[in-house]
Amino acid sequence: MLVARRFLVSGRVQGVGFRYFVQEAAMVEGLAGWVRNLPSGAVEVFAEGDAEALDRFARKLARGPSMARVDNVETVAEPPSGRGGAFTVRT
Repeated sequence: MLVARRFLVSGRVQGVGFRYFVQEAAMVEGLAGWVRNLPSGAVEVFAEGDAEALDRFARKLARGPSMARVDNVETVAEPPSGRGGAFTVRT
């Protein structure tokens, strides 16, 4: 079943390769969507795919790459776009 979630990740998540870590994690899980830095210093993620894959992905976001420090991950269920495709890094 296709589901979608929006994540807002805060902590030391910019300038540490976090967006590329997220892109790789999404590709491993077969998810579509995007990731971008926000002016607030947080990172926003939209991902859609299989519910179990999104659960695994969310656990990876909570850990982050080795140079990051994830303080909080807010998660909101979203309606899936159904577009599929690649997972991209937005600038």
